[in-house]
Amino acid sequence: MRWQVNQTVPATWLVYCRPGFEADAAAELAHRAEQVGYSGTMHQGDGWVSLELPEGEPVNVLHREVPFDSLVFARQSLVALPALMLSREDRLTPIIEQVVKSGWSFEEVWHETPDTNEGKSLSRLIKALTRPLESTLKKRGALRRKAGGRRLHLFWLDGDCVQLGMTFPGNRSELLGGIRRLRFPSRAPSRSTLKLEEAWHEFVPRDEWDLRLGDHMQAADLGAAPGGWTWQLVQRGMYVYAIDNGPMEKSLMASGQVEHLREDGFTWEPPRRLDWLVCDIVDKPVRVLAMVERWLIRRWCREAVFNLKLPMKKRWEEVTRCLTHLESSMASAGVRAKIQCRQLYHDREEVTVHVRLLE
Repeated sequence: MRWQVNQTVPATWLVYCRPGFEADAAAELAHRAEQVGYSGTMHQGDGWVSLELPEGEPVNVLHREVPFDSLVFARQSLVALPALMLSREDRLTPIIEQVVKSGWSFEEVWHETPDTNEGKSLSRLIKALTRPLESTLKKRGALRRKAGGRRLHLFWLDGDCVQLGMTFPGNRSELLGGIRRLRFPSRAPSRSTLKLEEAWHEFVPRDEWDLRLGDHMQAADLGAAPGGWTWQLVQRGMYVYAIDNGPMEKSLMASGQVEHLREDGFTWEPPRRLDWLVCDIVDKPVRVLAMVERWLIRRWCREAVFNLKLPMKKRWEEVTRCLTHLESSMASAGVRAKIQCRQLYHDREEVTVHVRLLE
């Protein structure tokens, strides 16, 4: 029997997102829900967006039909219950009562907050509540050892308001708050290096790194200077064509793995087929997309990671337009590929796209 929300309880599709991108996440949720025949009432706050379905609508089905890894602006995707307003005298009882009424069972409990300064200030409160809450949930039979890998999330909007959500293995982020925090390598030329490292974690399964990110592979970094992304390629043992009119970090050049060509990344062509193309050029998305499409259609690389810098407004519409054009161009050229796109934690006003040619 498939798990589902108690249908007498109004249910919500809740996602976390980068603060400032709530409108874009909301537009994406509305679009994706409409594609599979659902609609509801949209709510949003700092770092989160939710779509509340009419009572009786199966939000767990909607959640399943729109997989987490297909979403661009969402950091986490949950089936959620209505937010609870809490009394400072007794925060635990309303939480326990809502869990029991919902019929939920789960194997672990995560406490999370919006990615804001206000959210971070709740850490002491959360620490104080964690142990007594888990103890009571175990006694009530909700928190148990075998519950299908389900996880209960307590999303603290502030000290007096929390929203309970559920996630499922294979259809969620396995990171707290959906955030992958990476340590900046002190020897890397720029902090942009973290964007490519995070992209690999996001799009390449860890057990495939040695095969797909291995020694002696060849790559091109378009718009490379000063070398943040090239540094990541070199660390994996690759040989890199660094294409940029600007200067590269001297230590990278001393590695013997980098050939710096002072040329235009939009027009440069590789001498042979490469394993990777990476690009973090700051330019209009349509121009970057046209360049990358040329590489992919002509099979100049096997995989590509590139960023699309987004406009200030209607960013979801721009992402949709770009991805639709890319898929159409590849199909028209008879090139089969897996295309993924996500706004990563280390991105800013951009999204990261990964394409792997299927040979």
